[in-house]
Amino acid sequence: MGDWGPVLIAVILFVVLSPGVLFQLPGNDRVVQFVNMQTSAISVFVHSIIFFGLITIFVIAIGVHISSG
Repeated sequence: MGDWGPVLIAVILFVVLSPGVLFQLPGNDRVVQFVNMQTSAISVFVHSIIFFGLITIFVIAIGVHISSG
C-alpha cells in the first residue's frame, strides 16, 4: 500500500540527531558533548545539515523502501 521507508528513516534520524539528546556538535565547552540536554543556534544548524545529508543518502541514493500491505 504505502512506502514507509522514508518516514521511518526520517523519524529515527530526527530522534538520533536532535541536538543535546545523544550528542551536541559543536558543544558549549568542547567540540562534541554527550547527553547534555542543551542546544544552541549553531548546533541546530550543524545537526540539520547532517540530517539533510543522511536523509538524502538513505532515501534518494540508496532508495530504502518498506512496504505495508
